[in-house]
Amino acid sequence: MTASSVKCAIREVAKDVWTFSCPFSRFNLFPVGGRSTAIKLSNGDVWVLASTPLDDATKAKLGELGPVKWLIGADAVHHLFLGEFKKAYPDAKIVAVDEAIKKQAKAGLKADGAWGADPPNTKYGFEEDIQHCYFSGFKNKDVAFFHPASKTMIAADLIFNLPATEQYSMTGSSGKLPVFGQLNPYTWAHKKFASAMGVDTEAMKRDVKTVAGWDFNRIIPCHGDVIENDGRKAWMEAYKSYLG
Repeated sequence: MTASSVKCAIREVAKDVWTFSCPFSRFNLFPVGGRSTAIKLSNGDVWVLASTPLDDATKAKLGELGPVKWLIGADAVHHLFLGEFKKAYPDAKIVAVDEAIKKQAKAGLKADGAWGADPPNTKYGFEEDIQHCYFSGFKNKDVAFFHPASKTMIAADLIFNLPATEQYSMTGSSGKLPVFGQLNPYTWAHKKFASAMGVDTEAMKRDVKTVAGWDFNRIIPCHGDVIENDGRKAWMEAYKSYLG
């Protein structure tokens, strides 16, 4: 997936919160979609969960929002475009999970913060606007984020909401998921996934509870449509096996 080959749907889902929803197929078979999220912080800086190509439209919108100061790698596999973003925004700080940083080190990319390597309560500088919870017990080492001002939770692989209708909306394809049809927090398959991805049950219980304590209504996943309402309810349903 290159910047010249994709067409992303760009929209403001809440005040100062923008999504960049792009087509992406896992193994070229499963249309799960991809999404970057940008948040304009209260000081005017822009925080970006960078998970899709930096195409011209994305770059133009980010330029309108303000100076990009934070580039986020949300888990061990959502790191492919960090180098592309860093090249365009050399003054931005990269904060990513340690596994992602190690994978990008071969390309010479250096990070300014590493979940999983830094002390658990490390503050990176954007916490006045965005809270974070590192899931050390999740296989992909995901980080969940919470933007209280918009009551929005943002995640990479912790939550899916397929089919990826919005992410395929600029392509002419429906983005329909073969076999399953859908994969959302209320389905048996998603609950099974959440359970299977947990590699440390006690750590999962701790971190699932932390996110459950956030006051969010919306969930922005990297894969599938934005959950516009009842996001906390969806979270509780997807991870209820860790909340019992």
